[in-house]
Amino acid sequence: MDTVRARLDLAYDGTFFHGWAAQPGLRTVEGELVRALSLIARQEVAVTVAGRTDAGVHADHQVAHVDLPAQVWDSLPGRSSRTPEDALVDRLASLLTRAHGDFMKAHGLVSPRGYCDVALLSSHRVPETFDARFSAVGRHYVYRLLDQRADSDPFSGRRIWTVPARQTLNLEAMAEAASSVIGEHDFLSFCKPREGATTIRTLRQLDVVAAGETSPILVRVHADAFCHSMVRSLVGALIDVGTGRRSPAWMRHLLDERSREAAAPLAPAHGLTLAHVDYPPADQWAQRAQQTRAVRSLGCC
Repeated sequence: MDTVRARLDLAYDGTFFHGWAAQPGLRTVEGELVRALSLIARQEVAVTVAGRTDAGVHADHQVAHVDLPAQVWDSLPGRSSRTPEDALVDRLASLLTRAHGDFMKAHGLVSPRGYCDVALLSSHRVPETFDARFSAVGRHYVYRLLDQRADSDPFSGRRIWTVPARQTLNLEAMAEAASSVIGEHDFLSFCKPREGATTIRTLRQLDVVAAGETSPILVRVHADAFCHSMVRSLVGALIDVGTGRRSPAWMRHLLDERSREAAAPLAPAHGLTLAHVDYPPADQWAQRAQQTRAVRSLGCC
């Protein structure tokens, strides 16, 4: 059967989701998206995502792809003058918004009319050489922290974690600790390993930024890929340094331990947001995907 591969760029509020990955009986981003796409395609479809997020984690820019029957793709605009790409976004938005409303009503919750916690930013027809997961070359996350210096913002509380007792974080100590773990390392002490997979990753950026005297502190993280809970563990360790519970040198010591017995503490999920996914130029998608698959087949990621 002829198919069309569509790239989906989306954002979501993770508050009422049990993470990205579909799980029986639980509301997940993948589950909602697959359900809507399957209604449009009138058959079961599968979605591939750049990076699975944990329960409660948000995304400003996530990327996925789906293969739809060519006949379904061509029929998406109906009698309108829209492109199939625009029609797919419109139809998904309608189905997802309706499903969100049903969920909120069933749980006695209220949200603005027409609001949905998943937003389709765009869709694009792409060649089969594009793979949302394996073609990616980097993922960027941002963790937002509120300490004693910053003003509380009740409208952003879902996306910012407040430091206990509103302590003032030592940003210089956090920056020193962060710089000590940049590079390619075995991050076992900062990961929940999966069977048969390595915990070696290349951490390209880990910095702590004070956007302003009354603004949240941002921890910006960038790597080729991340192990399960790696970002939250890195942030959790930095918070222990920032509050003075640990010295800056402890973070490197923890890394070198490469042990789950000395695992880093986890920062709460709701402060974390997937900010962006990097891809190479289109003519390198296939090569990158092939390289990544080869590494995965060796149990390396």
